[in-house]
Amino acid sequence: MFDFLLNQEQLKLRDEVREFVKSIPRSMILAMDKDEIQFPKEFLREAGARNLMGCRYPREWGGRGMDWQTTCMVMEEVGVLGYIFACTFGVGAELVCDAIILHGTDQQKERYVKPLLAGEIFAAECLTEPRGGSDFFGTTTTAEERDDHFLINGQKRFIVGGEGADYFLVYAVTDPDAPAHKGISCFIVDRSEGVKSDYLYGLMGCRGGGASRLVFKDVKVPKENLLGTLNQGVAIFNTMMIPERLGTAAMTIGAARPALEVATTYTAKRKAFGRPVADFQGVSFQVAEAATLLDGSRAMIQVTAQAVDAGIHPNRIRRMVSQSKKFVTESCQKAVHNAMQVMGGIGYTNIYPVERIFRDLRLASIWTGTNEVMSMIIANEWYKECLSMKESRLTRDMEEDAAEAHAMDEKIFE
Repeated sequence: MFDFLLNQEQLKLRDEVREFVKSIPRSMILAMDKDEIQFPKEFLREAGARNLMGCRYPREWGGRGMDWQTTCMVMEEVGVLGYIFACTFGVGAELVCDAIILHGTDQQKERYVKPLLAGEIFAAECLTEPRGGSDFFGTTTTAEERDDHFLINGQKRFIVGGEGADYFLVYAVTDPDAPAHKGISCFIVDRSEGVKSDYLYGLMGCRGGGASRLVFKDVKVPKENLLGTLNQGVAIFNTMMIPERLGTAAMTIGAARPALEVATTYTAKRKAFGRPVADFQGVSFQVAEAATLLDGSRAMIQVTAQAVDAGIHPNRIRRMVSQSKKFVTESCQKAVHNAMQVMGGIGYTNIYPVERIFRDLRLASIWTGTNEVMSMIIANEWYKECLSMKESRLTRDMEEDAAEAHAMDEKIFE
């Protein structure tokens, strides 16, 4: 986040996060990339001990009572440490806790939010299934209502924290006869005998986050662990798309930032033909493009965060969040591509961290909704918004500003 947009309280928090990021040992980063650490509990414990997680939540539940602008700043700074660190930081504190804060009871907040933000327990979100990724409404996991509990059966996959989390936010079908958007509920499910981490994925990047397949077999979930109301899981899903996608975008900027900084330093030192390679436009222009893409991404994140904080119309927020996720993740991937390109062959080795960052950020345009899904949402919301504005006649009709605007015989639509 741009420093000049932050107040003194936010700047203080930024410096706290930076000190935390500097404190993480290099050995942890390397061990996670080798999958020697399957889930970074010590990292999350320390973040909680420093009161860095969930800064926008009320103080009574462990937050700092701040806003989305601040959250985006925190996510960018945590992302500097590595994309998977921001992933694990965000999944629990910015996704699962968000759902419980917005839709849960005080009892649920006391039991599941406060200890998580304190770094004492860990959580994961369970959306994707083996037969459905982007198709949320294709959920096949079921929850049968019994006397004093629900019985959950099904599978979820690609769950960050599937290996390591103490509880899970699980969507399941509770009314198989209803339309999909009226028959899904959301549950807080404690890790128990019936919850099994069935398979730990071998990932291209973002390793060490405990990404696994989860199997739920006859898992008893007490009725008080239903989040929100029965068959209203879609309402929870819709609100979670804000932290899921806006948070993802913000942290991607932080994860890309080190690649640009490393490439800038390298090209300023590295000489070819007797001159620093930064003197050559073929190099410096790529660095300039990368810097512009990151600043453009920050600007989009800033405006979107302000829109969410202001509570503008949900459809506008839905479009802006989707645009941010798509634009920022693709811009950051391009920035890292440029960083590797200007470094030449050495950038493709593990002598520098750029190759790991490159691998990690390939996930950014896939998870939390693919960028193709983002484009579908953007197009849908933009068409509705633009056509509605035209019908309202509140703005100038630009079609009239053409020399032959009234040649109606030429305006053929069918």
